[in-house]
Amino acid sequence: MSGVNDDRPAIAIDTREQTPLDLGPYGWPTITAGLKTGDYSLVGMEEVVAVERKSLPDCLACIGRERDRFERELERLAAFKYPALLIEADLTDILAGHERSKVHPRAAVGSLVSWSVQYRIPVWFAHDRRHAAALLIKILEKSAKHLKPAAPAPAAWPVKNK
Repeated sequence: MSGVNDDRPAIAIDTREQTPLDLGPYGWPTITAGLKTGDYSLVGMEEVVAVERKSLPDCLACIGRERDRFERELERLAAFKYPALLIEADLTDILAGHERSKVHPRAAVGSLVSWSVQYRIPVWFAHDRRHAAALLIKILEKSAKHLKPAAPAPAAWPVKNK
């Protein structure tokens, strides 16, 4: 994506996001704002679009010791028309486990699949932060596209009176 497209809404990055993704290369305007739910949204669409981003250690903590808090977050996220959970890891990374996590890899995958089904929230895996930024842009871009009001249907051709 090159250049700036004035039709694009700005991306809202939550003020609590400690390590925001680098979105500069994509040319979308960004602002920092206090979001009620999620880490990223679109300005003017904060009540319908929310993306929660997790690093691998953070994701595993949410599956383990922070599970109750995170499930409350998922309940709030599920109320959005376009929610997403974006994980900065591949499925193979989840299955490999993490040295500081007590969460069994298969239990982690089971929880992610269960949450995706229960809360109807897509779970997206990105290999690393660079891929997470690119995937975030696509998620927000497609959400914005689907939220734009449809163009009015063309008027019927005029009928000549005979």
